[in-house]
Amino acid sequence: MSGEPTTGSLGRSVRRKEDQRLVTGHGRFVTDLELPRMRHVAFLRSPVAHARITGVDTSEAVGTGVRVFTGADFADVELRAQSALPSYVETGQPVFAHGKVRFAGEPVAAVVAADRYRAEDGCELVEIDYDPLPPTVCAWEPPEEPVHAEAPDNVLLERTFTAGEVDETFAGAAVVVERDLVTNRHSGNPMECRAGVAVWDAADRRLTFWNGTQVPHIVRNMIAELMDLPEGNVRVIAPDVGGGFGVKAVLYPEDVALCLMARAMPGVPLKWTEDRAEHLLAATHARDHRYRMRAAFDGDGTLLGIDADVTCNVGAYSVYPWTAGIEPLMAGGLLSGPYRLAHYRATVRGVATNTAPSGPYRGVARPASVYAMEAMFDSAAARLGLDAVEIRRRNVIMPEDVPYKMPSRLVDDSGHYAECLDKALDLIDYPSVRAEQERRRAAGEAPIGIGVALYNELTGLGRAASAGPRMPFRTGHDACTVRINADGRVTVFSGVTSQGQGLETTVAQIVADGIGVTYDDVDVRIGDTDASLWGFGAFSSRQAVIGGGAAHRTAQAVQAKLLDLAAGLLEASVDDLRVVDGRISVVGEAEPRISVAEVARVAYLESHRLPEGIEPGLEATRFYDPIRGAFAAGAQVAAVEVDRTTGELTILSYVCVEDAGRAMHPQIVDGQIAGSIAQGIGGALYEHLVYDTDGNLSTGTLLDYLMPTSAEIPEMVIGHVSRPAANPLGVRGVGEGGTLGPNAVLAGAVHDALGIEIDTLPVSPSRVWEALHAQEVRA
Repeated sequence: MSGEPTTGSLGRSVRRKEDQRLVTGHGRFVTDLELPRMRHVAFLRSPVAHARITGVDTSEAVGTGVRVFTGADFADVELRAQSALPSYVETGQPVFAHGKVRFAGEPVAAVVAADRYRAEDGCELVEIDYDPLPPTVCAWEPPEEPVHAEAPDNVLLERTFTAGEVDETFAGAAVVVERDLVTNRHSGNPMECRAGVAVWDAADRRLTFWNGTQVPHIVRNMIAELMDLPEGNVRVIAPDVGGGFGVKAVLYPEDVALCLMARAMPGVPLKWTEDRAEHLLAATHARDHRYRMRAAFDGDGTLLGIDADVTCNVGAYSVYPWTAGIEPLMAGGLLSGPYRLAHYRATVRGVATNTAPSGPYRGVARPASVYAMEAMFDSAAARLGLDAVEIRRRNVIMPEDVPYKMPSRLVDDSGHYAECLDKALDLIDYPSVRAEQERRRAAGEAPIGIGVALYNELTGLGRAASAGPRMPFRTGHDACTVRINADGRVTVFSGVTSQGQGLETTVAQIVADGIGVTYDDVDVRIGDTDASLWGFGAFSSRQAVIGGGAAHRTAQAVQAKLLDLAAGLLEASVDDLRVVDGRISVVGEAEPRISVAEVARVAYLESHRLPEGIEPGLEATRFYDPIRGAFAAGAQVAAVEVDRTTGELTILSYVCVEDAGRAMHPQIVDGQIAGSIAQGIGGALYEHLVYDTDGNLSTGTLLDYLMPTSAEIPEMVIGHVSRPAANPLGVRGVGEGGTLGPNAVLAGAVHDALGIEIDTLPVSPSRVWEALHAQEVRA
């Protein structure tokens, strides 16, 4: 193809462009921002989970010289996450609670002061009178008092997915397995908590908002609407962001409050940095689910049908823009996973409670749904006397089944699950682990269990695949602008955002190879809505597929302009030109004829040399939408030792094999997989947000909310099955897949070791010990 480079950086672990500033302490985070006249904000949060607000007195606080804002100041502004699903109950989320509070930690006021300390002191002087109401904490218990009047039963959304003849299938099944599974509530806990700085320019009626967000363009869009401003008058800047994991893919009331307060205090930058206690209390939570599962199998272990009832605790509000449907709809749509299934019924619902709102978190529902589905296979294998691996082999989608229409009507384009499983079993040396398991049983030593999980990760969702929540917009496309400057260097303005994924690097690789210049000659600018035309942001493992696709298409368009100009200058045919490492050659000639920099100089500075019909400049903007998306296949296998005395688990070996398609930067891909597995292990074994019956968070600090350290995370073996996807770069997303397996793998390993079914997460030592004790009592 004309201009196709013979060398390039894609597929190699080149030095990351971000690392120089990040590892030397020169990262630019929101908290680092210091502006003249800056003031600091502290939010006063409700100490009760459910109550009417009967009085607000700010006089004592104002008397100390601070500025106080309450719900009365912004009573006409609220966030409303919208959905066209027939069952959806739309509710509003106020900037500050007024009239009623719905969870402990909800902001009810804000204090602006010279520093954070004075602001927090001012919060203590604001008097709020509360008339308590009965709280609802558990989503599968009936409410005494609804969270929202619009939903008397607290159900904000309900949908049933159906396929085939479920009742008839169960009636004729050889084996029916039933389990009632409950997953634990998590917090995202990125290293950097939420943060924002807002400043209002009254002369130009222009707002600038620095925000540690994953979705700067979505934030700009809604901030402009809520403040009745042209979008061009709102600039959102997401600088370096210290982790996101989905928690920062939400527009929060605190974000809106900062912007509204800044307009009320023109020219005064307002800064807020969330502390860890606030994060655990008020940032979005996730994965508080209950799965009532029934699975029908025939006598040889073939899965015949699934009948599921899924309840997701969505907390007090339907978060913007993802709605209360983000977790239940994902659970119902992907519960069947990578398995062939004709008969399927899953009723899913999102239920409001007086707890912190639930939102996107790495893996969105699938760590829970994979756990539920894999548990059914483990139970069925035990009932039928089959090996846990064998029963999965008999049911998994194979390449010859692709494209496979899942019972939820999503189309799986992978089919490489058995290949991933085979490679994972080889890497863990499955026969040897089984032999050691039998040796220990015979010797009466600490038992070993083997856990297995297969999963499919839907990545890079285009506008067809992102239709599930039925929001007013589809998150299917991104834009990219690429410019070759007059000196021959390339500047890229991409709609992607980075929270540690190395996107400045991978986008530079894509553009460098797409044009034919060196990687070092490409600079990438991201995270600024004034610079990049559009990008929906970081979620759903979409950026490599969609943002990368946009970068690739744009680079090709710029290369075409470059070669048109070069062909005119060289009096050669475009089809005979090749551009490699910034030099343009004619096919058949030993030496390059001209450099990209020389051509670029003509394009900008020596316009008198431009061939007829060619305009100045070397720049293009393109969008990309994959329409559907790309499934990534994955398999995880672990060997786990269980201490019968304490119930403690020790992970002896952990293997993950994924099909990420084409690995553009292998080191980044492995880092994404390892990090997501570590996060999944934390959720499976340690992390648990616990509320008491009054709706108070009992695990509100890292002393109580356990998170794994490097001491708890095992050495991992990561393997790859690289089957290119049907998109311009052949890539499949890899950001979330690792989180999907650990719940199922570790619970399955305990079942394999001890015959104990873990029906409630996390797999804590106390839970294992109690199950062992109950087993001994029954015996």
